[in-house]
Amino acid sequence: MATLTVRNLDEDVVRRLRMRAAEHGRSAEAEHREILRLALIGDDEQQEERQRVAERLAEFRRRTAGRGSTSAAELLHEARAKRMKTLAGSDKGA
Repeated sequence: MATLTVRNLDEDVVRRLRMRAAEHGRSAEAEHREILRLALIGDDEQQEERQRVAERLAEFRRRTAGRGSTSAAELLHEARAKRMKTLAGSDKGA
């Protein structure tokens, strides 16, 4: 296993790490390892959820493949044109 040294930590961060470690019944070093593991690898539930989401997205893409969709720019242009038409119509009645 590798060794990692973290320098120049703010005292408040170190204090919070020690408090969190105590809450979990671990040493500060063990807590640090767990925090890094969760941040970089995630826990099993997170990985399973990511996999489920990826599968749902893949299924959605399969079901909607080949369907043309209007681009955001086109939708924005249409909305602006409709708004301008509405505003122009309001001016005529005034």
